[in-house]
Amino acid sequence: MHGNNNKQPLVIANWKMKLLPEQAFDLAKKVKKSSAKYTGAEVVLCPAFTEISAIANIIKGSELKLGAQDCFWEEHGAFTGEISPKQLLAYDVHTVIIGHSERREHVQESGDMIHKKIRLLLSLGMRPVLCIGESFDERAEGQKEVVLLQQIHAALDGLWLTDSNQLVVAYEPVWVIGSGQDIDPHEIEHTHQVIKQALGDIFTSAVVDEHVKIIYGGSVDPENVGHYMRQNSVSGVLVGTVSLDATQFSAVVAGAIKF
Repeated sequence: MHGNNNKQPLVIANWKMKLLPEQAFDLAKKVKKSSAKYTGAEVVLCPAFTEISAIANIIKGSELKLGAQDCFWEEHGAFTGEISPKQLLAYDVHTVIIGHSERREHVQESGDMIHKKIRLLLSLGMRPVLCIGESFDERAEGQKEVVLLQQIHAALDGLWLTDSNQLVVAYEPVWVIGSGQDIDPHEIEHTHQVIKQALGDIFTSAVVDEHVKIIYGGSVDPENVGHYMRQNSVSGVLVGTVSLDATQFSAVVAGAIKF
């Protein structure tokens, strides 16, 4: 059993910038159809901002939850092109992906920005999904753990989790994302233990057990999800490419529920 306040595996679909509106609506409808079979997992769909309103309506009445791929670090103001967490809350979005490696790379999202976003989300009672992970070069140089600890501390130092707060940390080795490469589940288990230890140093291990889930992302598919979920410290998965196919995604959810 997973040592966590919430024993249900968490499965998050990150649709990235891959779908036009009609494709996203179609996918949401298909996933909703299958969602009766998802009992035993918490399933969160993260479409692009432009589709959030319509998809909120499509999945109404199902157990599916709606998430977002990012947000801004202020509640409101003169921030052209940005989206406030309060706007997201209006659509019943409670889970927000923060600091994905693609944002760190393509829009130079910094540790400071990530920290401010997480602070605001927690203050609003929303659940951040903090993404951390090492690149191929960092890994080759034996820097993996150093990089992960730097990312964790930059994002979370000085924050505290109250009784109403939940936090998700998603370990996504950057060199694996979208590559179709498998990673040894035992290595994931070890890495998650390192992450858990670091989180315990910030929040205490009792708070981590009660309020934090550590999930894995990086080429998750129906074949490997069971190997990952079997690991004690893996409480769920963040799914990219495979989440764009309703049948494959349903198979991932089914695989996650088994463990």
